[in-house]
Amino acid sequence: MCFLFAGAFAQSNSDSLTYQVQRNKINSMLAVRSQKFGQYDQSLSEHTGIFGFQTKKDIRRSNDILMDIVKTDNEIYQQLKILLAYRTFQQSQVLDKSKETENTALESMYTINKLQNQLEKIKKEQEENIRLQDKASLNFKIIVFILVGIILFLLRNQIRRKEKA
Repeated sequence: MCFLFAGAFAQSNSDSLTYQVQRNKINSMLAVRSQKFGQYDQSLSEHTGIFGFQTKKDIRRSNDILMDIVKTDNEIYQQLKILLAYRTFQQSQVLDKSKETENTALESMYTINKLQNQLEKIKKEQEENIRLQDKASLNFKIIVFILVGIILFLLRNQIRRKEKA
């Protein structure tokens, strides 16, 4: 029994650990994205062209950083889907465990009620058997008393006949 609870705890702990690892991964990806956005913001302010204008190279660099941000966003979305799948899985496990516990409790209650009914039935049968035994014992005593009385009556009559003869 302890092994079952230990296994369930280890599974729960493992799931929580996996969930936390996934959250940390997403948080680190968000930090990287934030850093890239800072680079993008900085690249927008760079004007290396003549008269302080942006060159094609500046614009390409900004676009490359922006594309890198989009790729990072896509990776973050994928990891978020995984995280949500973990969360959904954990919630379904909790619901399943809750239903299992509820079913076990209901089955236990049903068994207890069934056993209580059987106990009441056995008590009634025992009381009936005791009553029947008391009645049979009383009947036996009455029969023995009557037989003793008859035997005494016959013996007395026999003794009287011998005395008369």
